[in-house]
Amino acid sequence: MGKKLKEYIRSFQVLLESGKEIEDIETIKKELLTEIQFWQHERFVHLIVTVLFALLTMMIVVALFFYKSIFVLVLLGMLLVLLVPYIRHYYILENGVQTLYTFYEELTKREHKIPEELIPTRKGVYIKPLKK
Repeated sequence: MGKKLKEYIRSFQVLLESGKEIEDIETIKKELLTEIQFWQHERFVHLIVTVLFALLTMMIVVALFFYKSIFVLVLLGMLLVLLVPYIRHYYILENGVQTLYTFYEELTKREHKIPEELIPTRKGVYIKPLKK
């Protein structure tokens, strides 16, 4: 999933950084909104799974205080091995969706030809320019 999202973001970067006039911005915005909805759903599901694994891991840590057993320690290790990739994947999804939001805002600016000085500055997701 992370690779697919990164490829989608890269294709949008190529489109926006090309400097060419985008002909059918409205259609592209609709497609982007649909894609954002899919990724938001994916992000939400992974949030639930990540939180449940984190809670289960914390319960095993508490159980380790009461039951000093090698089985509980092995179970804790297995959960940590799973939890770390889940957190990383959720991080990729979260940042990817935030990046898609900035693409939508950029398309809106271009569609309405809003001058840069009229757009309030705010700190958000920094999108690295493509390497040439």
